[in-house]
Amino acid sequence: MALDDTTYAKSIATKTKLASRALKQLTTLQKNAVLQKMEVLLLTNESEIIQKNQIDLQNGKEKNLSSSMMDRLLLDSKRIKAMAKSIEEIRNLPDPVGEVVRGTILPNGLELLTKRVPIGVVMTIFESRPNVIVDIASLSFKSGNACILRGGSEAFHSNLILSSLFHKAIEASNLPGITKDVVSFVENTNREAMVPFFQMDDLIDVIVPRGGEALIRFVSENSKIPVIKHDKGVTNLYLSNKANSDIVLPILINSKVQRPGVCNALENLFIHKDYPNIKQLLQDLESAGIQVLGDASITKLLPTAKHASEEDFYTEFLDTRLSIKLVDSVTDAMENIQKFSSGHTECIVSEDVSEIQTFQQGLDSAAIFVNCSTRFHDGGEYGLGAEVGISTGKLHVRGPMGLIHLTTTTTYVTGKGQVRG
Repeated sequence: MALDDTTYAKSIATKTKLASRALKQLTTLQKNAVLQKMEVLLLTNESEIIQKNQIDLQNGKEKNLSSSMMDRLLLDSKRIKAMAKSIEEIRNLPDPVGEVVRGTILPNGLELLTKRVPIGVVMTIFESRPNVIVDIASLSFKSGNACILRGGSEAFHSNLILSSLFHKAIEASNLPGITKDVVSFVENTNREAMVPFFQMDDLIDVIVPRGGEALIRFVSENSKIPVIKHDKGVTNLYLSNKANSDIVLPILINSKVQRPGVCNALENLFIHKDYPNIKQLLQDLESAGIQVLGDASITKLLPTAKHASEEDFYTEFLDTRLSIKLVDSVTDAMENIQKFSSGHTECIVSEDVSEIQTFQQGLDSAAIFVNCSTRFHDGGEYGLGAEVGISTGKLHVRGPMGLIHLTTTTTYVTGKGQVRG
């Protein structure tokens, strides 16, 4: 007999909360041993993972999923090895649990010791990318958190096998009190079935949605539990007339086409009107496979370019389309960025120190880059091993959410009979 949505959610959340208590007792060596087993299971089950992923890919073709969604969905040998490598990097990171962040003795003799501790139960809701299962389960486990993972229906078979492999790694380790419920996978992919989870603030400590704007809004509007938003990436770049022309084209091409279907890929390009030979630059971008959308000044320089509406500059395309506009100054560029940005990633290519400082100090986003590809806005590239996602909010964590951001603090106070007057 199938459980109703509320009963189903309550069952999963209760088991996960209970499992989280035992997880807090594990040593770093014990946690790393489980992660190492998961690494091995990924590599030795590669063919079966690919086989299950092919089912999702075939279903995706039949549903006419976008090219960016299909790219995110794909698991091949290279990506499976990358997932295993990601786990290895997480294993090698210092365990944040137990780290002392403050120690002091008050005038009254009380000893205060503030240490990092796990948050507890983390629920992550994500779309398409099955590698998220491995990344978040590994980060959560290493930081002493239990997790509830809910992926989209488009990646169901891939998510199911990856979560089952993590369960095998846990069970094979035979650690005292540790059950597979420390990594819970929600098999119900109905969006409405998520809502009961969002009401269980006594069992779930934080919710992290990763996906499109509609998913983020749905979670935020329905949750009683704190939400760390990992919103869309309308990534912007200002190309100054004072840029080093030798680095411009490689940065633009890498930012846009190295992997277009991700949140740190470039979406809007603002070019100073006095940048030399803009026409040639536009042609070079088009030759690199970029579909140029532009204002009237751009379409005049490049007749094959399509007209860019104002809505296009607000849009995260996640494909090879790039909205381009000419601007009069760094101030003009910043005004456009402030208007269209989602607060994810902004970049300036310039050799003018004053201009760079103006850009850095005048904008407010999770990351501001200077003279490099926007594709570096990533937890792995930041040295975090992997990421839960890239937060565009301002509270608790901003930017890549890594191992240390899955902890909070407890202050241990020791006295010798002191009482407050």
